[in-house]
Amino acid sequence: MATPDQGHDTRSRILAAARRLFAERGYAATSLADIASAVGLSKTAVAYHFHPKDRLAAELIAPAGDDILALLGTDFHDDTTAFVRALVDFSVRHRAVLRLLMEDIGGMDCAPPGSMGELLREFRDELMRRIAGDSPDPEARVRAWAVLGAIQTAVLKTIDLPEETVRPALLRAALAAYGS
Repeated sequence: MATPDQGHDTRSRILAAARRLFAERGYAATSLADIASAVGLSKTAVAYHFHPKDRLAAELIAPAGDDILALLGTDFHDDTTAFVRALVDFSVRHRAVLRLLMEDIGGMDCAPPGSMGELLREFRDELMRRIAGDSPDPEARVRAWAVLGAIQTAVLKTIDLPEETVRPALLRAALAAYGS
């Protein structure tokens, strides 16, 4: 008979495997059977804890959601450099989740009201405002997009590298784009 602790350990193992597989392959390309195989369980056992697959994704996304809300709720006293530093830290820490969200990010500009895409668009627009300002001139807009693009691309394309390697290099690149 399984104890509550064993059930929690199983959930943790499933979440860890899902985080890794979603980061490597993407959400759509990872099935519950893939996750089950990685953990050494049956698909039915994984589905018992997380069915449908969206519940698994939601549980993985929740801590990043809390952190982005905290980041956006922080008053950086118009210190954009401090904001960029915090954004890089957030992005590197949650890059596996960002990879998971990438499928929704692509369609966010035309996402319907109430969708994940709309929420992501609102976050993106707020990040842009924090970097470029309320009424940015064309140069400020280009610099802000360069910062966001560098962060997004770098965290996704370096998922195989350790955080301690990615963070300082990405921070230098993002601050260089901002300061250009």
